[in-house]
Amino acid sequence: MAGRNGKSQTIRNMLLSMAVVVPVAGISYLFIPHDESGDPVRTVSYGVELETARRAAPYAVAAPEGLGDGWRATSVRYRAQGDEGSAWHLGFLDPQRQYVAVEQSDGPARAFVDSVSRRAERTGRTQKVGDAVWQRYEGDKYNALVREEKGVTTVVTGTAPYERLAEMAAALKAKKG
Repeated sequence: MAGRNGKSQTIRNMLLSMAVVVPVAGISYLFIPHDESGDPVRTVSYGVELETARRAAPYAVAAPEGLGDGWRATSVRYRAQGDEGSAWHLGFLDPQRQYVAVEQSDGPARAFVDSVSRRAERTGRTQKVGDAVWQRYEGDKYNALVREEKGVTTVVTGTAPYERLAEMAAALKAKKG
């Protein structure tokens, strides 16, 4: 052992180890199947959460009925008595893969709308959907349709165009459990 440099021996051992590990990792990667065509968006079922929210919320909770093909629910939650009041959220991807969310709260309307619409600004324009008149909001990230009623603010917001937001708003049915 006399005359051997410990440092060069350690570097040599590291290089030998890498010479074995790197080809094995590369070959493993090549032979492990990769499904690139799979849809990374997970669809959720929201029936149980909807019924629970309708029983718990102090307002009639809205959810769509009769949306056309291609709409997929992606997120759902109900929070009782949070910073924004009792808040309901139901997120979707529309048939063109744009995001649309239904948001409701009995908390302060201005702060709630600002939060869920990602700071969209009120345009001063309205949009009639069915028998209801909705306020239009426009933002850098999301657009929104907002309706304030006694005890609840409903917001339909997302990256989708106003036509899709209106389609969601038209499908909403508010019920108390």
